[in-house]
Amino acid sequence: MLRLNSISLFQFKNYTNKVFEFSKNVIGICGKNGVGKTNILDAIHYLCFTRSYFSTTDAVNVHQGSKGFRLEGRLTKDDIEETATCILRENNKKEFLINGAAYEKFSQHIGRYPCVVIAPDDAVLITGGSEERRSFLDSLLSQLNPEYLQKLIQYNRVLQQRNSLLKSAAETGRLDEALLQILTEQLIVPGNYIFEQRSQFLVSFLPKVKRLYTEIAQKEENLSILYDSRLLETSFEELLSATQGRDRMLQRTTAGIHRDDIILQLNQQPFKNIASQGQRKSLLFALKLTELQVITQEKKITPLLLLDDVFEKLDEDRIGNLLQKVCMENNGQVFITDTNRDRLTKHLETLKADFDLISL
Repeated sequence: MLRLNSISLFQFKNYTNKVFEFSKNVIGICGKNGVGKTNILDAIHYLCFTRSYFSTTDAVNVHQGSKGFRLEGRLTKDDIEETATCILRENNKKEFLINGAAYEKFSQHIGRYPCVVIAPDDAVLITGGSEERRSFLDSLLSQLNPEYLQKLIQYNRVLQQRNSLLKSAAETGRLDEALLQILTEQLIVPGNYIFEQRSQFLVSFLPKVKRLYTEIAQKEENLSILYDSRLLETSFEELLSATQGRDRMLQRTTAGIHRDDIILQLNQQPFKNIASQGQRKSLLFALKLTELQVITQEKKITPLLLLDDVFEKLDEDRIGNLLQKVCMENNGQVFITDTNRDRLTKHLETLKADFDLISL
């Protein structure tokens, strides 16, 4: 079992120095917009992933007028207490420590404290481009398989080098053919590994998403979810060879696992084009809650679940149905933000959930 017992925030976002204690399975965090509800969830995400869920740079999370921040959490994992600490120094150097021992590489931490987040901006999983869905899939597989994360880091590093070489060649009119060949070959091994892991995983994952979507929507719909990759049709080596001329012209690597997608369709049309707001939310919940289920099954530990303002535009029945799944059918710790304290209290009391409320 994984449980977060407390978290302290020092110079983090709108908090100068604050400690929160968590003693229940379900923690509601209530207050008006702008008081710092989401910031608590983001601090928890830092402890799980060494980075923010909502911003790409650490510096923007420092309290205004301060230099650096410190986050510290006391956790219990498999009946063993641990302390996780994330520090951003004044020079913007970041450190991450477990029980006082610092990691050499932050990637070593991924998967130690599994975590799933559902937030309003996650709607881009449904409405956005392929990059959003690849990022979701990569984050999930990285929590399950440390080797996948290392191969992904390796692939992205070589991809960046190959793209830089192609761009430089276009600017100078000179291409180092030998170096291009080396970088092309270096893409193949991690690329094939990532493709094989994705394709094997999605065989069982995607049908589970579809079944859960039907449960949440409470009716059968003509939903189709498919893995789209050109490596399903040809080898990566042949693909890179066939697209080399196009790569030179466009100054970037135009084919590979960095172009993969998960195709979402409803009634054989793009899901995002015809789905209602309720259908979009139902599919988002299905994706995220299937992620939760799979991590629980694979790692034998239930992830922390962070729900940020997910009740907007949901009717009372859908709210109750969602809370039933995340609070009662899920035995992990759940953190829920809501602007409406009375609404959240009513639903949790109806479910007879073991909950506590923090008012901001």
